[in-house]
Amino acid sequence: MRVLVTGGTGFLGRAVVERFAARGDRVRVLARGHRATDLPAGVELHRGDVGDLSSVGNAAAGCDLVVHTAALAGIAGPRAEYERVNVGGTRNVVEACRRHRVPRLVHTSTPSVVFDGTSMEGVDERVPLATRFEAAYPETKAAAERMALGANGPDLAVVALRPHLVWGPGDHHLVPRILARARAGTLALVGDGSNRVDATFIDNAADAHVAAADRLAPGAPCAGRAYFVANGEPIPLRRLLDLILGAAGLPPVARSVSPRAALAAGWVLEAAHALLGLHGEPRMTRFLARELSTAHWFDLGAARRDLGWEPRVTTEEGMVRLAAWIRGGGA
Repeated sequence: MRVLVTGGTGFLGRAVVERFAARGDRVRVLARGHRATDLPAGVELHRGDVGDLSSVGNAAAGCDLVVHTAALAGIAGPRAEYERVNVGGTRNVVEACRRHRVPRLVHTSTPSVVFDGTSMEGVDERVPLATRFEAAYPETKAAAERMALGANGPDLAVVALRPHLVWGPGDHHLVPRILARARAGTLALVGDGSNRVDATFIDNAADAHVAAADRLAPGAPCAGRAYFVANGEPIPLRRLLDLILGAAGLPPVARSVSPRAALAAGWVLEAAHALLGLHGEPRMTRFLARELSTAHWFDLGAARRDLGWEPRVTTEEGMVRLAAWIRGGGA
């Protein structure tokens, strides 16, 4: 099978590339500014941006499958860039698939597309997309998912996956941020940390993409649908943070702020960044305050049924692997 992975040098994208390459598929990667030597042997690098239709089309030509993991993630930043990458990039991927008659598209989405600021406990895919957002990332990802699934039809089968809080060896976003704040003495819970969350070990997230690709076809049960992906082991957020800190040999999180205080701080910091034109992300935003103070765990029954997928690496085993990676200088 000839596979294009957009964002194939990113954390999740790289893991997806490795899965397909390891089983003998011919893999291409669309990415910006990377060298072919950064990729597994035999993987073909196409330098380009998902915001450029010609780059996406050149990379997609002749492929049997596109896995679209490229996205701009974050809690703040210029809205125009989120629109360009997440919405415009997805539009270009869909158009490239149509022009070059690529029959299958696996789109990477996020559970944030359904987050309305309140706890999500055991919810399944029947929960609708949110109608109100407090950050550009979830809003543009919701638009992108809607666009991707709207393209599903007899000539292009599309499925969307919503992996939640992907972590593990190779992570250069979530885990390093947690560890950096802990080492600086600024890591704090929002609330008491009893809110249960479910995260996704990187291997489980990558496996879900391969499973979705293998089950996807016009008229298949998964075609035109979105699926939550996680480890299936919801635990209190405090416990999850302590496990990550423990993997790095750091003490448990000790500080906390009230949800109300965090929300107020997010509002003030967002306003200050906008007013003063500050670069980077605020230490707190309204979106982040609500995310950290609410529960997030999902019913994975649909993914198990329709994709034939099962999270095979437990949180406990994942933490052992994470600790080894950190000891080796990974974070």
